[in-house]
Amino acid sequence: MAEKCSIFLIGPMGAGKSTIGRQLAQQLHMEFFDSDQEIERRTGADIEWVFDVEGEDGFRTREENIINELTQKQGIVLATGGGSVKSRETRNRLSSRGVVIYLETTIEKQLARTQRDKKRPLLQVEVPPRDVLEALARERNPLYEEIADVTIYNDEQSAKFVANQIINMLENR
Repeated sequence: MAEKCSIFLIGPMGAGKSTIGRQLAQQLHMEFFDSDQEIERRTGADIEWVFDVEGEDGFRTREENIINELTQKQGIVLATGGGSVKSRETRNRLSSRGVVIYLETTIEKQLARTQRDKKRPLLQVEVPPRDVLEALARERNPLYEEIADVTIYNDEQSAKFVANQIINMLENR
C-alpha cells in the first residue's frame, strides 16, 4: 500500500468512524482527524451549538470547507460526519483524494450506539430516533455506496478487528 495514501471513513452516525479511524491511524502510524471534532475545535463550540445558531446549512458549509482542507493532506485517516456526503463537492473530493471506506451498519446498531449521545442534533427531535435513522439511511446510503472504494460491514466486531480488516483489504488492492 502506498505510504502517502489517505484513508477517508464514511457512513452513518454510530457506524464507528471515529473509533475505528483512531485505531486505524494508530496501527498505520498516520495522523487522525475527525471532521466534527475539527469543526468544534475551530469554532470553540460543540456541533449542537453550531446547528442551533447556523442551522444545518451553516454546519454543512463549515463541514465542506474543513473536509476540503483536510483531504488535501497526505497520508491521513479522516472520519467524516454522516451527512458530509450530501455535498457533491465533498463526495468528489473524498473519492479523488484518497481511499474511501464505507462503514456500513444496521439501524439497530446505530440506535444502540447513539441512544445516550446528546451530541447528535439530528436525533434531538420529536420524531422517534428509528424513523430519523431510517430516513437518513434512505437518503444517504446510495451516496455512501456511490463513492466507496471498499465497504466494511461493522456490526459486532471490535474497532481493532475492523481496522485490521481494512488494512488487509488495502494491502490486497
